Amino acid sequence: MSEVQQAATAAVAVPEKKLSIMDVFVKGALKGWDIGLKNIIPNVIMAFVCIQILTVTGALEACGRIFAPVMAIWGLPGQAIMVLMGALMSMGGAVGVAMALVSNGVLNGQHVAILMPAIYLMGSKIQYLGRLLGTAGVPTKYWGVLLALSIINAGIAMFIMKLIAPAA
Repeated sequence: MSEVQQAATAAVAVPEKKLSIMDVFVKGALKGWDIGLKNIIPNVIMAFVCIQILTVTGALEACGRIFAPVMAIWGLPGQAIMVLMGALMSMGGAVGVAMALVSNGVLNGQHVAILMPAIYLMGSKIQYLGRLLGTAGVPTKYWGVLLALSIINAGIAMFIMKLIAPAA
């Protein structure tokens, strides 16, 4: 392209439109809607369905009996272990599990308050191990330690919440 053609093209180029605050808000809201619709809601629904299947088959009650002594440390029923297992896979899934257990009458508001920090401290660790630690080049021999630290932190947070969460 000659210098004359480049100058003509540059003179005709339309300057980029500056977005207003409303445009930015709407664009962000649409992105948020898309994330919620494609990533969060399916995890919540899947978790709710899984808990219903475990309830119908009796497996949830069996897990509750097995894990009751451990979960009693935090004042939780044994079935609450499912929220923590769900949290390792997906934060949205753990919220769905908690919601299903509340709707089944297994958990109450105090139980959810105790579990909430653990959901976020342990949230989606299985997904993040490979995605983040693998990409960052962290040797796999440290992955278990890092996972264990998040579980320990969650246990400490649940104990603190047990002390400060009001009884339901």
